[in-house]
Amino acid sequence: MTSRSNLHTHTVYCDGKNTAEELILRAIELGWESIGFSGHAYTACDTAYCMSRENTVLYRQEILALRKKYRDAIQIYLGIEQDLFSDVPDYPYDYRIGSTHYLLCSDGAYVPVDDSAEIMAGAVERYFGGDYYKYAQAYYQQIADVAKVTGCDIVGHFDLITKFNEGGRFFDESDVRYRTAAVMAMEQVVQTCPLFEINTGAMLRAGRSVPYPAAFLLRELCRLGGSVIITSDCHQAKGLDWAFEQAVELAKTCGFRYGKVLRDGAFVDIVL
Repeated sequence: MTSRSNLHTHTVYCDGKNTAEELILRAIELGWESIGFSGHAYTACDTAYCMSRENTVLYRQEILALRKKYRDAIQIYLGIEQDLFSDVPDYPYDYRIGSTHYLLCSDGAYVPVDDSAEIMAGAVERYFGGDYYKYAQAYYQQIADVAKVTGCDIVGHFDLITKFNEGGRFFDESDVRYRTAAVMAMEQVVQTCPLFEINTGAMLRAGRSVPYPAAFLLRELCRLGGSVIITSDCHQAKGLDWAFEQAVELAKTCGFRYGKVLRDGAFVDIVL
């Protein structure tokens, strides 16, 4: 890969472990050309992980100040990770990552899909009678609207519901019911936002052996004419470039010759 950068990065303003400056210094140490920050937008249904409205203002102020401070060393971008159920941003961020961390259930509850295996299993039992394929279908019906609702530039961790499914622990990801739901959602999303991240974050934080999304989805994205960008969903400095080489090899195996990088304010192609 001819460029090093990461646009999916979280700080202490939300659920990250490091300050923005610590992450910038790590990126400079790695010899990167850029780094982008993507704090979790305020999400009223779950305020434990996201930036508060007050912290969102402070976050913007600090990133812009750091951009000025380190302008001769690295390009710094101010982004936001906007959930399907987040506040609509009232600020012109450099980019938006559109994600879906919750399943809106029949009783109006917002159930997180990536909090723990126990919460996920309990939700599937309560709302879907233990049927993980109905659960997946409901999730992908939701995420099909993520690009239109968030106006995102990058689609985040598209198949997040597989976070705890390593080795087919809960359901078979090759099952036609699962794959049909996922592919149909991708076909809809790519019409509005064709750029999907290959996200390595759960490989560090949850013990996954592969990034999001799965290879069959990446092959489908390639067939649909979409594109990819490598991210680490960084929540701590040591994860800033976690498993990037594996992500690049996965992309190439699935048919991609180029990836995207944000350079001088525009998304451009780089050779993988």
